[in-house]
Amino acid sequence: KATMKSLRFISAEAFVSNAEFARKSLGGVAHNLFPLLFKASYLLEQGEVIHDLVENWPLVDFNMGKLLGTTVDYQEDLSHRTCSVCLESCLTGLRDYVLNHPSPYVKRLKVVDLTGIKDVEVQFCECKKTMGRWARTQLLSKLCLELLVYLQQTQCNPGAFEISVDVLIDLFVTERNYEVVMQALLKKCCCPLKICCVSFRSDNLDLQKFFYIIKLTDPSSLRKLEIVHNVRLEMEHLEILFNSIHFPLLMSLTLPARTFNVQRFTATEEQMLTNIGEKMGEMTQLTELSMPFSILTGRIQKLLSPLKTPLKMLDVSNCSLNHADIAYLANSFHVNHLEALDLSGHKILDLYPSIFFKLLSHSSSVLRSLTLEDCNIQDTHVNMLILGLSPCQKLQEFKFLGNPLSSQALKDLFTFLCELPMLKNVEFPVPRDCYPIGITYPIDDASLCRFDHQKYESVAEDLNLILLQANREDVKASTPLFGSYDAAVQETNNELGAYLIKSFKETLEKFTTSLNKMS
Repeated sequence: KATMKSLRFISAEAFVSNAEFARKSLGGVAHNLFPLLFKASYLLEQGEVIHDLVENWPLVDFNMGKLLGTTVDYQEDLSHRTCSVCLESCLTGLRDYVLNHPSPYVKRLKVVDLTGIKDVEVQFCECKKTMGRWARTQLLSKLCLELLVYLQQTQCNPGAFEISVDVLIDLFVTERNYEVVMQALLKKCCCPLKICCVSFRSDNLDLQKFFYIIKLTDPSSLRKLEIVHNVRLEMEHLEILFNSIHFPLLMSLTLPARTFNVQRFTATEEQMLTNIGEKMGEMTQLTELSMPFSILTGRIQKLLSPLKTPLKMLDVSNCSLNHADIAYLANSFHVNHLEALDLSGHKILDLYPSIFFKLLSHSSSVLRSLTLEDCNIQDTHVNMLILGLSPCQKLQEFKFLGNPLSSQALKDLFTFLCELPMLKNVEFPVPRDCYPIGITYPIDDASLCRFDHQKYESVAEDLNLILLQANREDVKASTPLFGSYDAAVQETNNELGAYLIKSFKETLEKFTTSLNKMS
């Protein structure tokens, strides 16, 4: 649906649509019109105009989220358009802001905030080329280094060195852009554009490099830390990290798979776990914790009870939790605050139905997102599930891929889901009766796509019809076979693939060597 534009916005579009005229006329534009012209240029993808607007930015701050978000003149939020043309023009404009103009006195810009940009799956920009978080990290770092080289080589205006602009950004570092980001962070004090890391994600990175670069990011102001794929961080490394670096403002922590494995715990490791829990307790802002695919059987209380602030988001998917763990969660002070919970990979309705009920009823007043993938939820559990979800009137998202449910059970469930007023997104499994008879769950990747696609389409149509008849066109229902969209993985999947092949090759070589020794 078309969004209304004010007369001012329509005039701004007309002004920027002739790039040559707009660029010549910027000198005579009132300062308070720059934000309006910026949004209009962004909508029309007028890269040259965007560049010149940023290069001549007359205001104290430049906040991408606010500039592109809902405004009085044009309600549509453009912050999820990660258009390559627009973002590159923005960043090069920022570099030229420092380099150009003889007088430092008109330069008022102090803070540039790039953290409001949202990476989404479907892009609406004309050029269809996106610049994700990794590429933004790379380009900003490169421009900072180029700026330093240029300032040192040329007899440029000495006023350029007096400029100091904090650039707030969500950094994303992998092996491939490590060098340029590390150099830019090392030289931050000399550069007029100061990279300020608000959130840090690292994938495919050697542990030593991770430890080195995380210290350069100024951890004392870090809000979010994500250590996700192929960073071999184990419990002892996590203890070293928390002992050597303080994260007083950290609100969100994501740890890689297999950080913890209590199956091979010694007394030393039990103590380590206690220390890690205590260190997390010192992070008084921490409200989001994600530690999927660790083995934490019987240790959830040890890890979470020292926390002073209740968690709003908890991901303990595939963590081999037992009755005591689920019981702790259901009775802990976190439960009344949990807005997002992922318990995937646990047979909770099979093994701990009453505790699960308690957990849902205690969190029902705030729970917005629930993920129960691969939980062995069967047709016999559907009524129980409906009963458990009934009080969750704030639920916006429910994901339950990988469960052995029939077409009929899904229809019954969808009929109930229509009654949840805030629901927006549902991820449902391919019905069990679309797979060959005798399929076992959890389904391995090789068999995942071997189902009757025609039958699935027919069931999906029926489910959408149920939503339609209940006037719930606002609910998006889908079956992303290989899990939800992850913008970061999407952007770096070539590097991720190469890394996996490399580690597989190394494992094979080790195996061959030990075989040769044996023979």
